[in-house]
Amino acid sequence: MSETEKLAPYIPEAGSVTMFTTSWCGYCRNLKRLMDAKGIGYTEVNIEEVEGTAELVEAFNGGNQTVPTLIFPDGTSATNPRIEEVLERV
Repeated sequence: MSETEKLAPYIPEAGSVTMFTTSWCGYCRNLKRLMDAKGIGYTEVNIEEVEGTAELVEAFNGGNQTVPTLIFPDGTSATNPRIEEVLERV
């Protein structure tokens, strides 16, 4: 299966993002809090619990399992973005 095919289920609807996280990530908790405050919808996917997602995050981050990694409606990604960037790209 190609990376595009692996990514397809995680591309969010317009106005929201998919957020790859871990249970222990402080940056993830902070970004979720900010997105909640700004009314940005998101689907959280824990890469420690959902098979194949750690490898997907690695593909976006040069082999690293860096979170938070967000997927936007256009299929692009951002790793540990500022809330301003998220607002611009949603």
